[in-house]
Amino acid sequence: MLELDIRRRVGDFSLDVAFAAPVGVTAVLGRSGSGKSTLVAAVAGLARPDHGRIALNQTALFDSTAGVNLPPRKRRIAVVFQESRLFPHLSVRSNLLFGRRRRRDDASPALEQVIETLGIGHLLPRRPRSLSGGEKQRVAIGRALLSGPRALLFDEPLAALDAERKAEILPFLEALIQEVGLPVLYVTHALEEARRLARGLIVLEGGRIVAAGAIEEAVAAAGLATAGDRLLDGVTVDAVVAQLDERYGLTGLALGGHRVWAPGLIGAPGAPARLRFLARDVAVALDPPQRSSVRNVLPGVVRGVKRGYGPYASVSIDIGGAVLRAEITRRAAAELDLAPGRVVYALVKSVAVSRA
Repeated sequence: MLELDIRRRVGDFSLDVAFAAPVGVTAVLGRSGSGKSTLVAAVAGLARPDHGRIALNQTALFDSTAGVNLPPRKRRIAVVFQESRLFPHLSVRSNLLFGRRRRRDDASPALEQVIETLGIGHLLPRRPRSLSGGEKQRVAIGRALLSGPRALLFDEPLAALDAERKAEILPFLEALIQEVGLPVLYVTHALEEARRLARGLIVLEGGRIVAAGAIEEAVAAAGLATAGDRLLDGVTVDAVVAQLDERYGLTGLALGGHRVWAPGLIGAPGAPARLRFLARDVAVALDPPQRSSVRNVLPGVVRGVKRGYGPYASVSIDIGGAVLRAEITRRAAAELDLAPGRVVYALVKSVAVSRA
């Protein structure tokens, strides 16, 4: 557990935050100037807060009252920055081994395990200058992990990459995070990265926390789904692979006591999966449709109806513990008389279900 309660003033800007990040990924989201860089510097030990305390697994890294301020090398927090910061004169293997030499015990994973998880075995003899941006970041992540950290701090690690490189590295990053079993603070300005990787979310604005909690709850509380990203508005939920339909290339997943069909063979039965439902892909009906191409007809109860941007309304539907969000017109919401407690059916085409 990484715990923070700190205040720091830099010129006219002040950071005042308090939160706890358990094992797993906690994303810190905010626009430029919201305080993300100041927060990263304080946690990593690169800048001293004016007041407060930072603790990792109940060990104080900084405590203004007790006079504790451990230097970065003693905090055992591995940091991955936007730039890979690899040693240009060393091979990939030597860069990785440098990380392993810095570890203080045998807590870090085996070199072979890291190489396999990040898919960098074929890169070992090469120098950083011959690697793509995504390959450099995968090596940088491996080096950080091999140092035997007690927590990981990612400072917008994909911000400098184009869309193709981001798509290349995200599956490796996702697999790695699932394996390490450490508190991970993932600082980003990209909501979709946070939704894919994190379970918890901290939203910063002007140096203050404006929303915190489970990721979709924090997104809604902070009002992040505005007109600018309306087409990407939706929810990310946890499901479990229940069955595979190899004949038609579909996967059936258990979600909220129901079966959801998604395109592709996502994983073996019993494997966890995170699914993404865009609000614009979810329709609402009062009765189940007959003879329809829609494969996912999910009975649920309306939890809330909110007026959205322009002619739109946002409907939250509880389908047995998992909550989907549907974007419909306000006229449709009125004609269906949608209100909290109303029994409805959420309709989602299989082709609209994506793996987060």
